[in-house]
Amino acid sequence: MKLVSQQFLSLDGVYQGPGSPDEDRTGGFDRGGWLVPFIDDAFERRVEGWMDNADAFLFGRRTYEDFAKVWPTITNPADRNAARLNQKPKYVAANSAVDPAWQPATMLSGDIAARVAEIKQLPGREMQIHGSGALAASMLRAGLIDELRLAVAPVVVGAGRKLLQETDESLALELIDETRTPKGLLIQRLRYVGPSTAGTYHRPRTEP
Repeated sequence: MKLVSQQFLSLDGVYQGPGSPDEDRTGGFDRGGWLVPFIDDAFERRVEGWMDNADAFLFGRRTYEDFAKVWPTITNPADRNAARLNQKPKYVAANSAVDPAWQPATMLSGDIAARVAEIKQLPGREMQIHGSGALAASMLRAGLIDELRLAVAPVVVGAGRKLLQETDESLALELIDETRTPKGLLIQRLRYVGPSTAGTYHRPRTEP
């Protein structure tokens, strides 16, 4: 399976609490709901299309617990996103106790990167990370993410947890696809290609 990370980001890289003011107040965060003004039908269709490719999900502990409070209550058979999340295997990276009530779920502990690398060898199309920013960043640093899907909102949140922090080396990504929604979301698909390269720009001083 491919490992795909799907993230909703602000221009300053914040992923915390995109859906409502009370979604995630960890650390006293009080600026949630910043993505909502930019959600439209085009965005909903894109996310639903991505979800159709999911054969498994990978969550951090906090995201799993938060999702487990909401998605099992959505039983409308027409909601394809809910059907996928509720029925497909869920893997939870956590080194502390988690109630695995939202089934089917498998708890991962210890060397998470090694466990995820093993799961990627299983048959299937995509194992998707939704949110779980710290986990997604660690998987990117480990070279395990095959595709990064970003919906970037034209807003500076100014506080909150950011997806990309310092890394041991620079990482190179290749742009696969880019579109814009009517309400201004920039949607990008990126492929991790390894360590990045650098150079020095020289402006030509004479005509060629």
